[in-house]
Amino acid sequence: MEDQEKHYITTEELKTHNKVGDLWISIQGKVYNVTDWMKNHPGGETPLLNLAGQDVTNAFVAFHPGSAWKYLDQFFIGYLKDYQVSEVSRDYRKLVSEFTRAGLYEKKGHGVAISMIVIVVLLFLSVYGILMSDNVWVHLGCGGMMGFVWIQSGWLGHDSGHYQIMSTPEYNRFAQVLTGNCLSGICIAWWKWNHNAHHIACNSLDFDPDLQHMPFFAVSSQFFNSLVSYFYDRTMKFDSFTRFLVSYQHWTFYPVMCLARINLFAQSFMLLLSKRPVRNRGQEILGLLVFWIWFPLLVSYLPNWGERVMFVIASFSVTGIQHVQFCLNHFSSSIYMGPPSGNDWFEKQTTGSLDITCPSWMDWFHGGLQYQVEHHLFPRLPRCHLRKISPFVKELCSKHKLPYTCVSFWEANVLTIGTLRNAALQARDVTNPIPKNLVWEAVNTHG
Repeated sequence: MEDQEKHYITTEELKTHNKVGDLWISIQGKVYNVTDWMKNHPGGETPLLNLAGQDVTNAFVAFHPGSAWKYLDQFFIGYLKDYQVSEVSRDYRKLVSEFTRAGLYEKKGHGVAISMIVIVVLLFLSVYGILMSDNVWVHLGCGGMMGFVWIQSGWLGHDSGHYQIMSTPEYNRFAQVLTGNCLSGICIAWWKWNHNAHHIACNSLDFDPDLQHMPFFAVSSQFFNSLVSYFYDRTMKFDSFTRFLVSYQHWTFYPVMCLARINLFAQSFMLLLSKRPVRNRGQEILGLLVFWIWFPLLVSYLPNWGERVMFVIASFSVTGIQHVQFCLNHFSSSIYMGPPSGNDWFEKQTTGSLDITCPSWMDWFHGGLQYQVEHHLFPRLPRCHLRKISPFVKELCSKHKLPYTCVSFWEANVLTIGTLRNAALQARDVTNPIPKNLVWEAVNTHG
């Protein structure tokens, strides 16, 4: 009698509710209508849209603490009639529960305090060197230290976006704006929008923004079909100019990474000046204004334009190390086309990421993200625990015959350049002609 009173919804019916204005999801066999909640979702609209009309249990337990479950009842509309759980998903959720019971999500270690101290010391030394020394080599070193300030503040900004690194949500928000907007000049709202989409659609060519770097880079020849980016809502045109740049991408990769920060600056302003809804837009803009006051002012204290340019290039180049690190974890990993699927969450996250081996004393260099597979599976887990949980992830991958790729920093670079080189050689293939512009013709003219 109780079952007859329940409202059952089939998987096929659930799939039809997958768009703005009509968005349903399923979590542990219960179906929720989150159409009106989408605009208030702390993680933004993109994750919900990418997984709309599906069972999203794995993604939900990965990104939400236990306290979030109580908010679901208000959206409940029925039960998923043909709800099933794969063996790998069952084991994954069991690990999440075990880590929760062990208190790992609450024990954050001393990494945040140490990182903040390092940031303060490096920032002080950089400013002190500029103001108190006339030596050009000291100024060059100060530029390098500024780059390390941005790298370490970037790791903190990343952590504060995934879990609460401070004692309260208000302090955590302050840490986000301070490390992202004020210290680094990167809009934390843009980062969260971009990064959440990356985590949900890890290594989807048309849904993951972290693979969409046309016209400079293409990790797959599938980009040569001028794919549509569902994140940026535009076509990534593979024209003759893009072919020219991609054809040499394995040579330009590191130089471009040295200047990649410019793109982050641009993306930050583009979001804040757009019509897209941005939470706390005023705070975001104010934080960027703080950066664009103190940093140019500091640079102006250098004695001449030559040293000013040298300082900026040095700081950008050192920060380029972090941009390279971001690429190493995914560029050479398995890719796919289309939207992400909630039912193969564990499989997509493990095959789309790779780990980088290093001794524990080098964890600071990678910000903990050398354990990229673990981070993608357990994004709320403080970085200090990623090393200790890696054996459990390896064991689970082995049990279900899934790849667990772990290589050295050098090998990761080799794999990344190899991936870029393969795509570059395919881009040069004259059997796949496209309209050429004058630049392409000039470079490829014989004689």
